[in-house]
This record gives sequence, C-alpha cells and structure tokens, in this order.
Amino acid sequence: MRSPHSNVTTETFTVNDSVELAVVERSGFVESRHAGSAIVLGTNGEVLRALGDVTSPVFPRSAMKPFQAVAVMASGVALRGADAAIATASHIGTPEHVALVRGLLSRAGVPETALACPAAWPIDSAARDALVRLGAGKAPVYMECSGKHAAMLVACQQNGWAIEGYLQPEHPLQKRILDVLERFTGERPLVSGIDGCGAPVHAISLTGLARGIARIATSKSNSPFAIYREAGFLAEAVRANGWVVAGPGHSDSIVIDRLGLFVKGGAEGIMVAAAENGTTVALKILDGNLRAAAAVAVGLLADSGAIKRADVDELLPELGLTVTGGGRPVGEIRASYV
Repeated sequence: MRSPHSNVTTETFTVNDSVELAVVERSGFVESRHAGSAIVLGTNGEVLRALGDVTSPVFPRSAMKPFQAVAVMASGVALRGADAAIATASHIGTPEHVALVRGLLSRAGVPETALACPAAWPIDSAARDALVRLGAGKAPVYMECSGKHAAMLVACQQNGWAIEGYLQPEHPLQKRILDVLERFTGERPLVSGIDGCGAPVHAISLTGLARGIARIATSKSNSPFAIYREAGFLAEAVRANGWVVAGPGHSDSIVIDRLGLFVKGGAEGIMVAAAENGTTVALKILDGNLRAAAAVAVGLLADSGAIKRADVDELLPELGLTVTGGGRPVGEIRASYV
C-alpha cells in the first residue's frame, strides 16, 4: 500500500511481529496455524492485553463501515433500526437485505444505477439460485457493500453533494468520513487505498481501530452531542438487527444475536468486537483468513471477563469451526493464543 503523500511503500506488521492466534487441528494433528495480532481495550480505554504488533497500520476493510455509517448519519440522514444496520453491513444479498438497500435509494429518489460498487451475485445461495432461475444476472445492489453505498448516496442527495464521483477521496462525503474516522480513533491515517467496493479505505493501527469501535459501541442515542447520538443509534441498530449485518448462519450475525456484542468483520482477517461494557477487541489474522477470527475475538472478551466463558463455549459450535473427514467430525479450528 502506498501513502498518498509519498512514493514510499508502507507495509503492515510481519510474521516476526505476530503471534499464533489459532490452529486447525485434524485427527489430533495441527496442520495449519494462523498468526496475527490482537488488542483488548478495557472499559476506560486502557490496554488489557496486546498480542503481537498492535501499532503498525492495517486496512480495516469492512470494519471501517461503522465509521462510514456514523458520518452519513451525522450528515443529517436519520437512519434508524434496520436501515442503520444495512449501512454498516457486509450482507449476503437475501431478498430482505436487497429490499432494505432499495428502500433507502427509493425514499431518497436516487436511482439504483447510481450505485458505484461492483456488480455481484448474492452471497446467499438461495438468493443467487432464484436470480438464475429468473434469467437475471449480477448487479451492484446484490454486492455485500451495497447498503453502505446506498447510505452514502442518500447523504449526497440530502446535502446537495454530487452523486457522480461520490467515492473520490476529495468528495465532501469522503472528507467527512475521514474526519469521523480520525475523531473516533484518535489517529490520522498516513496511508490510504481503495477498498474492494471502490470506496476509500484508510490504514490505522489495531489500537486506534479498537478505540474507535469502542467509542461507537458505547455511545448513547440520548447523548447531548449529535455525532455521538447518531453513533448510539447505530450501536442500538446493530445489536437489535444482527441478521442485517451479515445474514442468517454467518458468524457476525450469530455472535451479535447470541452474545449482544457490537461486531464487524472485515476482509483480510480483520475483526472487531465490543461488549456492552465497552471492552473491545480488534484483531488481524495475517494470512487474511477469517475462519478463526470470531473464535479468537470472543475468547479474548471472555478472558477479560466482559462476557461469560460458558456463553462462548455454547456459541462456538455454531461458528462452523468443525473439521470433517469423510463427512464426520475429526477436529476443530480453535483459538490458541497464550
């Protein structure tokens, strides 16, 4: 990744700066290991635990969506409930998800063709099969980030900002998003890039990411400060509409619904999770694989006392961590940090 201010290439932390976070065990034999870094912040923002390098920059990827959603809402777009949750979602494209996206656009009078995210098939297999039977094809509205893009377009329409070019870094909306990110994380990113959906993404440390997510997750909808009031509405919406944030059977939604956490996964091994008391985890699995991320995040929260270990133990079998052989369980994916 390259800094917008120079031609110097900046890298995230290396394997030597990482620790083992999880393993894949088959028939009693560890065949794969996931290295990475993680931080746990306490209720007052203090560092409870740091594993590996938590100060080097990482791209938050979809874990930036809560900040993008807060920026939209603080721009005068009164998103509430499921409408707020879809703005921060990485959804699987069920008809219910798509209806929320189209509803946002319709109420603002913005055409679906204005979505600048790539055309995609729904991640949900049933939704994809239904489109195929209808003879339909890929479209931007089915892309997992379309809720975020729809919310951005609504903000542009409401504020009189240009719709065309809404993803450009110099667009008023993107400047506002960057301001919100800096305000909540307490960091000024020196490295920016382009996310998979085409929106700007800004590299910050895991420490800054955890700090920012904690501030959103603990905000109250009755705050006297407008931006924290909107962050409070977003936090309430995520916890009350876990299915929107990803989809039925997907780890983010399962963890939200079962444990009441504020959770957001991001591509390339990023995961953030905040408990109701403000204890927050941010982690990156260095190889980019998310399969163990939720298990590591909830394990760290349980270790801190923010959630009950018994609740985590009951949850883990639902996260698709079983390793099979010949169609039967022969091992598991499990957290292994010490």
